[in-house]
Amino acid sequence: METATMGRVIVTAKIANIADVYNARVGTLPADQIRSVEVTDALVDTGATTLSLPKRLIAQLGLTLLRTRNARTATGLTTLQTYGGAYLVVQDRECTCDVTEVSDDCPALIGQIPLESLDLVVDTQGRRLIGNPEHGGEHVMEVY
Repeated sequence: METATMGRVIVTAKIANIADVYNARVGTLPADQIRSVEVTDALVDTGATTLSLPKRLIAQLGLTLLRTRNARTATGLTTLQTYGGAYLVVQDRECTCDVTEVSDDCPALIGQIPLESLDLVVDTQGRRLIGNPEHGGEHVMEVY
């Protein structure tokens, strides 16, 4: 096995502007006008916290800037912008989440918070995402 790909889990993710999704559901926006992107090479990153998207995709989705925060990265401390209102779908499971902006040369990253919301875990041997075995593979929310 190549060391460059060892442990990497790549998935397809569909991301939409949640305001557009809501507006389409109530009939104030045609469904074909929902701003969305499909990322066929999203990297599952259990070392990351949030869903992170390149700046160009955030602009394409028209997401709203919520805040700027300090963040610890592999290269040290930096300041990152966080946007609200993303609707994320991975393997037919969906959740809403905030999005952290990364540079356009970075891949889309799916971190711990969206993985928990989607109730997906990394199968390290198969290098894939699977439904949480603790829930029989079903999408279950834990609310306690």
